[in-house]
Amino acid sequence: MARTLIHVPRTVRKGEAFEVRALIAHVMETGYRPGADGKVLPRDIIRRFECRYNGEPVFGAELHPAIAANPYLSFWIVAVDSGVLEFEWTGDNAFRQLERANLQVT
Repeated sequence: MARTLIHVPRTVRKGEAFEVRALIAHVMETGYRPGADGKVLPRDIIRRFECRYNGEPVFGAELHPAIAANPYLSFWIVAVDSGVLEFEWTGDNAFRQLERANLQVT
């Protein structure tokens, strides 16, 4: 399980845009770099990030080997209803991480 940091406001007014910030600790090994023994290290990257708001996709990104370790993403969403934001990272070697954050809309 990778460590994540997610920032979502606890409350937001209906119709207001708010910023979401998400970071995941991951090495993002490109598959091109040699290790200490001179052999190329196997590729291990996060391939896809998706954020869903009450089950509906609101933001997605495809990541590639050029992305730095510990990918950080920031985006804006318009508040509609109270509910749950789901954050899902998927990648090589069957990597999958799902995190949730509650959002209160007033």
